[in-house]
Amino acid sequence: MYPAEIVMPMKGEMINQGFEDLQTPESVKAVMEKGGTTLLFINSVCGCSAGTARPGVILAVQNATKKPEHLATSFAGFDIDAVQAARQYLLPYPPSSPSIALLKDGQVVHMVERHMIEGYAAPQIAAGLIQAFNEHC
Repeated sequence: MYPAEIVMPMKGEMINQGFEDLQTPESVKAVMEKGGTTLLFINSVCGCSAGTARPGVILAVQNATKKPEHLATSFAGFDIDAVQAARQYLLPYPPSSPSIALLKDGQVVHMVERHMIEGYAAPQIAAGLIQAFNEHC
């Protein structure tokens, strides 16, 4: 498990942008049962998360006209039980961190896995998410 002093500033960045911090399996279930559209960001300490995924997600939410109804995040390697529960909603996609999923009524309609984040700039990730928001939100 990652130390809190490393994780908390990164969690705080997402919470400050309006993301609900999912720390337990029960909190994951509550968000997924709300219905509508949910953007779920599985955060991590890796460089691609810090350098492009988090900034890309934030840019997308800040600049989109159409937005998901619910914003949620959980931290791989820290919120272990919550991430495990969240990944059940992301099947058949394999575990990936970071990852960004847009769900509609609990079903994945757009998935961005780590290999789709690595090597891309935050504005590119944001543009792809905004396109998904326009299609599904």
